[in-house]
Amino acid sequence: MPKIAELFETMEYGPAPEVADEARAWIEERGPRFGHYFGGAWREPADGEFFATFDPSNEEPLGEIAQGSPGDVDRAVAAARAAQATWRDLGGHGRARYLYAIARHLQKHSRLFATLETLDNGKPIRESRDIDIPLVARHFYHHAGWAQLMDAELADCEPLGVAGQIIPWNFPLLMLAWKIAPALATGNTVVLKPAEFTSLTALRFAELCHEIDLPPGVVNIVTGDGHTGAAIVEHPDVDKIAFTGSTEVGRLIRETTAGTGKKISLELGGKSPFLVFDDADLDSVVEGVVDAIWFNQGQVCCAGSRILAHEGIADALADRLRARMETLRMGAPLDKGVDIGAIIAPVQLKKIESLVEEGREEGATIWQPSWSVPRDGWFYPPTLCTDVSPAARIAQVEIFGPVVVQMTFRTPAEAVALANNTRYGLAASVWTENVNLALDIASQIKAGTVWINCTNVFDAASGFGGYRESGFGREGGREGLWEYVRRHPAPAGPDPGEEESQTAKRDERGDARKKADAPARLPAVDRTAKLYIGGRQARPDGGYSLEVQDHQGRAAGEVARGNRKDARNAVEAALTTDWARTTAHLRAQILYYAGENLDARRGAFEDRLCALTGCDERAAAREVEASVRRLFTWAAWADKWDGAVHRTPFRNVTLAMPEPLGVMAVICPREPALLGFISSVIPPVALGNSVVAVASERWPLLATDFYQVLETSDVPAGVVNILTGLEEELRPTLAGHDAVDGMWYFGADDGAADVERRSASNLKRTWTKAARGPDWFGPGGEGREFLRRASQIKNIWVPYGE
Repeated sequence: MPKIAELFETMEYGPAPEVADEARAWIEERGPRFGHYFGGAWREPADGEFFATFDPSNEEPLGEIAQGSPGDVDRAVAAARAAQATWRDLGGHGRARYLYAIARHLQKHSRLFATLETLDNGKPIRESRDIDIPLVARHFYHHAGWAQLMDAELADCEPLGVAGQIIPWNFPLLMLAWKIAPALATGNTVVLKPAEFTSLTALRFAELCHEIDLPPGVVNIVTGDGHTGAAIVEHPDVDKIAFTGSTEVGRLIRETTAGTGKKISLELGGKSPFLVFDDADLDSVVEGVVDAIWFNQGQVCCAGSRILAHEGIADALADRLRARMETLRMGAPLDKGVDIGAIIAPVQLKKIESLVEEGREEGATIWQPSWSVPRDGWFYPPTLCTDVSPAARIAQVEIFGPVVVQMTFRTPAEAVALANNTRYGLAASVWTENVNLALDIASQIKAGTVWINCTNVFDAASGFGGYRESGFGREGGREGLWEYVRRHPAPAGPDPGEEESQTAKRDERGDARKKADAPARLPAVDRTAKLYIGGRQARPDGGYSLEVQDHQGRAAGEVARGNRKDARNAVEAALTTDWARTTAHLRAQILYYAGENLDARRGAFEDRLCALTGCDERAAAREVEASVRRLFTWAAWADKWDGAVHRTPFRNVTLAMPEPLGVMAVICPREPALLGFISSVIPPVALGNSVVAVASERWPLLATDFYQVLETSDVPAGVVNILTGLEEELRPTLAGHDAVDGMWYFGADDGAADVERRSASNLKRTWTKAARGPDWFGPGGEGREFLRRASQIKNIWVPYGE
């Protein structure tokens, strides 16, 4: 596989001392005190506070970085807001020209950027030079293309506005590119905070923006610690938060932004499995382990820190790893022959040492090479831990250092179980010569990226992001663009506050109909509609029911009043299904069948709509017809929501596979009664999710009538579970349930905020819409956004060739 550097024409480097001299000269010239950059100019911090940044390899200070205050963030956001409309209106081609210029200037100054990155971060110069900087340029080139194509490919979308972006210290410039490139391509302006340990390349990037005459305020850099990041997250004029960092901080960001309307994407921690089957090429595996865990000193969120080896080859693999570890070189990162550089800071070094010692106390065998680490600077040797229990802390906690644990498995099923035995889901690596086994295992691993016979391979064309507590959202590729756009707002519909007047109008229409029609359309109360859980009608746990009234306030029936136990039972039923493993063709056929069965019973549903809502016969017929068509639409999409093969510049096939989220909860819109239920519940089902739906609190009888359609349409038990009752009693349980992977909410703003806040417990995906929701009868009630929200992308990298 060729190095990324070979794809670029300006990747020539001089001796390390000359490179270091050039970088230090820039620090002295620009610094050694570095202010913020916003509004197209350098700014002193409002509070006049600075802090020192150090070279991790020798503990020498490199300069002083401004500590951003809320006042600094205010000024940066104001500059970004002032520039955003002009940047948006520049058009795709204009933005593409600037992104192209950034890419070209990065290449022209690649030696300086690579050296600054190594001085600031401690990673080997070979990694900065051959991996990080070429990928940075690649991201800006790639997104220049998306800017050019945006008017055609995203014609119905618009930028979010001002994006607040917070990046970590392990890949300072690369993370900057991952964040800034798509934001600028789609017409947003940005306020970015680099990590406090590694701000130098971000500040040099700001200087580059000035050099190419990027319009003032489009890119703004505010440095500082976590308090500065918090000020960005909490700022009311920031429309989007993109964060890469720890799961703990990601959870706080989700809680902080709940109910604010801010769009967020989180790329968080990982404990990635590295699966080795007994037919794997062990020599390739060993080099893969070197790339997986000792790349960037193991300070990689997707590092392959858990080796899961077939028990037949585990000992042989461990022996080869020990031999290879003896040959690794650790030392001054600017030495081009060094394999492993320095740990970022003393606090991280102490964390690594503490966790390894804890592993030793838990019974693990700790092995390190015989050579000693440098005495100056913050270094930790490559470490192999064997005899590790899957429940051990070092097998579960992200160490974020050059430490790998090895465990064994006997069967593919056990390998998958061990791989998924983590709260994370960022990446995985599978090693086998059997491509059928590789693809089968890859499809079962709960991770956003799966590499086959390779590891730590990235590209701008392939989205990267996690499952579960590794966060949500994607960076890179087409899917990464969606994090920075929204659909053009639809024409305003009736305000939610007008509901009473709309009901009054329906009442007037209903009164105009002959009173003699009422008894025929709505028989007397004769039963209480039950819950629908696990393919069966179920009585509510609490034994209570709720009266349903028609548009004139008359009793129209009763429904079960579901409680927390009923919600938990529904989730458990949803977990038992194997719906995601069925073929898309079969799911399509079942949904077509449901459409046919609804059409066959259209008369009964039309009567129910007229009697409950007071609409006339024409309106009822229109809603039922729209519901049938909607079922056919989602059936059609079931086997057409395809993935892609990304054109990454390697000899490999990169498969982007959309997968269902898992168990999804849906709080259905109050109305339209039937169409709103079908439009919000069936899209997740079409893509392989199982659903727990809370029917409209106002018109639940349409949903309970519909489960009779489900029963006669071969929908497997547990795929669709329907709860009735009070939203405020059911919503908290579903929003906070750790087995619910995604939740859609169509209701009031305070309910939406509650869903987002409670979702932080397991960082489930949420989609919250205003009470009136989209125009359910129009294009806004269907389409690709529903499909994107009901799925997540897994990228599988398959190299080929000898």
